[in-house]
Amino acid sequence: MTPEQFLDGLRRNAPAAAYLFLGPEPYQRDRCRKALLDAALGAAASGDDRESGFTRHDLDQTPLAAALDDARSLSLFASRRVIWIGSAEAALPRGRAAAASSFESDDDESREGSGGELAAYLRAPTPDTVLVIEASRYDFDGEDKPKLERVRKFYSAVPAQVEFKPFTPEAARAAAQSLAKQAGLQLGLAELALLLEATGGDVARLAVEIEKLRLYATAADGAPRKVTPADIAALVPDAQASTIFALVGALGRGDRTGALRILDTLARAGEYMPLALTFLGTQFRMALAAREAGLRNAAQIQAHFTKLGARIWPDRARQIEQTVQAFPKARLERAVVKLYEADRALRDARPDDRIVMEKMILALTSGG
Repeated sequence: MTPEQFLDGLRRNAPAAAYLFLGPEPYQRDRCRKALLDAALGAAASGDDRESGFTRHDLDQTPLAAALDDARSLSLFASRRVIWIGSAEAALPRGRAAAASSFESDDDESREGSGGELAAYLRAPTPDTVLVIEASRYDFDGEDKPKLERVRKFYSAVPAQVEFKPFTPEAARAAAQSLAKQAGLQLGLAELALLLEATGGDVARLAVEIEKLRLYATAADGAPRKVTPADIAALVPDAQASTIFALVGALGRGDRTGALRILDTLARAGEYMPLALTFLGTQFRMALAAREAGLRNAAQIQAHFTKLGARIWPDRARQIEQTVQAFPKARLERAVVKLYEADRALRDARPDDRIVMEKMILALTSGG
């Protein structure tokens, strides 16, 4: 089930005996955790009652059997309990045991891979006790997918499974707008795009940064003012990327003075030049790949790189589109070479980062 289905179920019914939380997305998982604690232990319960009713085990340190024994035990101090089992991946069999378990029968008690001890507990779960098994190490795609399926199979005795998948770019944008509205933050579309780019669409980070911006942008009289790009650059890590893209634009126009002025801004802001160069290199390589693939617009660029497994945001796709339009293929190829030379120069024993970057700008705006 999705996190929204889980939350809707809690509003309609009492919590189930056990849940399996799958996936790495932290924001929705935290929402579900808080809602479950309210439903299982009581939202109005005192701090002491909630603390005595909540127990956490980490399977990196505690065997699954010991955690289940704790769930079977009745507490003298809490009538309702939540047993939270983290690092659930640690309970999976390894090496020969993992290979052997795949050849055993499908019976829950005879096959180790099915989590037989867990299945036995769930046939007679402790009343007023909710068991939550959290497996957040693996993602749903790529190389992690078979690993996550092994986790799902091992804990298949738990019928209520909640999947915490990463937000899509569209969903992250909608979540950011909702969070900004809840915070009473005046955030324009350009500032929203900058914030999404700086946080990589991580909604957990977005929530933190929006709260920081809310406090920063509140005037002395308590009235919020409009958030500016300068506010985001000052408070949000990685927001300097927008200034680096302005450098790409200046290079594309052949504006040597403008590019050097932007470099000076980055230097005074304390930008780590090797990191800035990495961003520039990525931008030019993706633009060259887009031109060679014959991609004509931002939508095609986003779809192309997403298909290759490099998920990019619509705003980043538009930046790549603008770079493709500003640079002919020959200049893109030359830029990639000059960026490589600058990267190698930054790796010298005692490089002057500012001089290396200035030389690169001079080379890329020479017109030769």
